[in-house]
Amino acid sequence: MEFLRQHQLSIMLVLIGICGMVALFVLVTNTFSAKRKRALFFLEVSATLLLVFDRFAYIFRGDVSSLGYWMVRISNFFVFLFSLTILHAFNSYLIDLCRDEAACKRLPVQLRICKVIVFLGVVSLVISQFTNFYYSFDEQNRYMRESGIALCYVFPFLVLLLDFSVTIQICRKLPPLTSVSLIVFTIIPIVATVVQIFTYGVSLTNLACVGMAIVHYVLGLIDLNKTVEDSKRREIQLLKEEQKKMRVMFEQTATALANAIDAKDEYTHGHSMRVAEYSRRIAEKAGKDEKFCDEVYFAGLLHDVGKIGIPISIINKEGKLTDEEYAQIKMHPEIGRQILSSISSSPYLSIGANFHHERYDGRGYPNHLKGEDIPEIARIIAVADAYDAMTSKRSYRATIPQDIVREEIVKGIGCQFDPNFATIMLNMIDSDSEYQMKEKEQISEFGGKSAFECGDERTAFSDGFLLNPFVTKFRMRCGVQDGFLPEDSFSSMIIFDSLDGRVHYGDALTEKMLYTEFAEIRFDGTVFQKDARKVKTEVIKNPAAMDNGVEIDFEGEAVKSKDHVRIKFTSKYQTVIVTVALPDNSRFAYISLSGRHCSFTNVEFAKTEQFIGPAYIARIAEEVSYIKGPEGDIPNVQVDGWRTASSKAVAVKDGMRISFHAKSLPSARLIWHCPFISLFYADDGLPNGENYKEFVCIRIDGENWEGRDHADNSIIVNKNEGFDGWPAWKELNKNGFDSTVTFHRHGNEVVVTTENGGIAIKSTTIIKEKVGEVYATLTGDQCAITNIRIVS
Repeated sequence: MEFLRQHQLSIMLVLIGICGMVALFVLVTNTFSAKRKRALFFLEVSATLLLVFDRFAYIFRGDVSSLGYWMVRISNFFVFLFSLTILHAFNSYLIDLCRDEAACKRLPVQLRICKVIVFLGVVSLVISQFTNFYYSFDEQNRYMRESGIALCYVFPFLVLLLDFSVTIQICRKLPPLTSVSLIVFTIIPIVATVVQIFTYGVSLTNLACVGMAIVHYVLGLIDLNKTVEDSKRREIQLLKEEQKKMRVMFEQTATALANAIDAKDEYTHGHSMRVAEYSRRIAEKAGKDEKFCDEVYFAGLLHDVGKIGIPISIINKEGKLTDEEYAQIKMHPEIGRQILSSISSSPYLSIGANFHHERYDGRGYPNHLKGEDIPEIARIIAVADAYDAMTSKRSYRATIPQDIVREEIVKGIGCQFDPNFATIMLNMIDSDSEYQMKEKEQISEFGGKSAFECGDERTAFSDGFLLNPFVTKFRMRCGVQDGFLPEDSFSSMIIFDSLDGRVHYGDALTEKMLYTEFAEIRFDGTVFQKDARKVKTEVIKNPAAMDNGVEIDFEGEAVKSKDHVRIKFTSKYQTVIVTVALPDNSRFAYISLSGRHCSFTNVEFAKTEQFIGPAYIARIAEEVSYIKGPEGDIPNVQVDGWRTASSKAVAVKDGMRISFHAKSLPSARLIWHCPFISLFYADDGLPNGENYKEFVCIRIDGENWEGRDHADNSIIVNKNEGFDGWPAWKELNKNGFDSTVTFHRHGNEVVVTTENGGIAIKSTTIIKEKVGEVYATLTGDQCAITNIRIVS
C-alpha cells in the first residue's frame, strides 16, 4: 500500500495515456456496433478524465494559492462525478450486450434501477458541494472526509452489485472473454471500494475502475476479433461449400450432356467419361496443377458435344461412310465450338471440342494446326480419345487387344500425337497390367441383357472376369432352358486366357487372340482339364439336401496367386473346390460362364479388398522357374509381368558395369517383353522402398519412362547394322542373349549406355535434387534375368 502512495501519481499518468489511446482506438475502430462504440468511448474518456482530475487533486492538495483553491475543489468534484459516469457508461454497454449478444427479450430490471441510482448519486454529489456532507477542506486547502462519505460509496457499490447480477444472468450467452471482462469489471472495483472506505490517501477505487476499463476493452476486442474471424471462417466455408455445390452441379450437368451425346451412338456409351478420366490422368502425370487437370477433365467430358448436330443415321451407320457423310462427321468439332463458346467463363471447353482432332503433323482437322500450335488441352484429349476409341467395342469389331493399341500409339508419336503426352499414355498402358483401362462391361448384365442363356454346348459365353490375388466373390442362379430336361442341361465355368478377355472357341480369332483354355468346371463338380498342368477337385456332399427344383443358387469365391487358381462354390447340395495349376506365373486367368441348355440369372461378381499370399492356395504342382541357370553376384530374377519383380539394387559408381543374361518367357510375344534398367533413390536402397523416387526406367528396346518430378532425362537410340527388324529382335529375346550396361556418374548426372540386338542406347539423367546414393536395379516384363555380375 505504501508503494501505491509513493508512486500513484506516476501510475495515474501512465493509465491516463493508455486510456486516452484506447479511447482513440475505440473511436476509429469499425468492429463494434454504433451503440457499443459510444458506450465504450464514453467509458474510456470518463476513465481518462477521472484520473486527470484525481491527479490534479493530489497535485494541488495543500496549495493555498488562488489557483490551488479552485483546482482542488473542481478536481475533487469531477473525481466523484466521473466515478459515476464510468458506471453509467458500463451500464449502457451492458444494455447493448443484453439486446444484441444475449438476445434478451426483456431488458433486466436491474439495469433500469442502475440508471436511477447513478442519477441519485449525481444529485447527492451536487448537494454535498453546498453542505460539505461528503468532504470538506481545511485551512491548508487539504481534502477532509466528512460524516456522509460512506454514502458516496454506496451508490457505485449498489450499481456494481446490480451489474454483477446481470452479468451472471447473461454470461452463458456471451463469448468467454467478454463474460470474464464483465465479471472482473464488477468484482475488482467492489473489492477496491470496500478497501477504500478504510484507506486514506490512495485512490484504490479510481485506479481499479480505470484499470478494469482498459482490461475490459482489451478482452472485449480479443473476443470480438475472434467472433469476426469465426464469422469470416464460416463465410469462407460457406463460399467453399457453395463453390463445391456449383462444381458438382456443373459436373453433373456436363456429365448429363456427355451421356446424352454418347447415347446417340449405342457403341460409345461412357466414351466421354473415360476420355475425361484418361485426360486428367495424363495431365497429372505431366505435372500439371489441379486447376489445369480439372479443366482438361471437363473439356474431355464435352469434347464430342458437336455430335449433337450430326444425324443419328450417320453416327450409327455400320458400314463405311461416304465422302459426304464423313464430311458431315468432320463438322462436329466446329459445331462443338459454337455450342461451348457461349460459356465465356470456361473457354477451355470450346478449345477442347474444336481442336481434339488436330494432328501433331498438321494433317488433322478442322484448322490443320501443327505441333505446339495445337492447344495443350486438345493435344492431351487427342491421345485419350484415340486410346478409348481403340479399347471400346464398335459395331464392326470387338475391343482391340491392349498390346496392339500400344503399338498404334507408338506409331502415332510425332505424327498423330504429341510425343510427350503419347509417352505418358504408353506408361499408363504399361502400368495397366490387367487391362482395366477400357470400356467396362458388367458381367451381371451379360452385355446389357437381363438374363443369359446357353443353347447348344459352347455356342454362348459370358465375357471373361479377370482373376488376381484379390479374392473375387460371386453368386448366381443356374436353371434349365425352357423346353429342356435337367439331364439335357449343364452349367459350367471356363478358366482361360486371351488377349481380349473373351472365350474364342473355334472362331477366326482363336489364334490371333492367343486363346488358351486351362479347364472347364461344371457346377455339378465335374472338371475337364485342358491346357492346365494339373487340376485337383474336391467335392463335399450335403446328405441332408433334397431336390426341390431345377433352379439352383450358387455362391463362391475365385482367386489367382502366381501360377495357381482356386475356385470354390457352394449350393445346398454340395461344395466344390477346384485348384488349377497354370502353365506358368505369367499367364492371366479369366473365368467365363457357359453351358448347354441352361440359364444364368441374378449373377454378381465383385472384387474384394482381401489380398491373399502364395500360401493361401495349396500347391498341386511345382512353381515353374526360368532362372535355374548360374547365379552371379546377386540373385537371378524372374519377371512374370510388367515390373512385378526387380533384382537386388546396386549403388551406381562411375564406370560401373552390370552384365547379365536375358531371355523372354514362353508367354512373351511383344517387343517390350524384355529387361528394363531403373535408376532410383530410396532411404533403404530397396525398389519401392522408403522415400522411393524413380529417376528413369530404360527399356532395352529403346523406350524409357522419365521421373519428371525428380529428374530431367534425354535418351538417344540408334539402330545400327546389327538390327535386323523387330521380328528378329523378338526372336533374339526368345533365344536369350548376353547384355552389358555401363554407368557413368558425375555428381547428379548419370549416363547409362548399352547395346543389344543392334539397338544402341545412351540415356542421360540429371537429378534435380541432391541425393546420396543413386541405385540401379534390373526389372522388365515377362523375362528371366540370370548370371548378374557387377564390375566396379
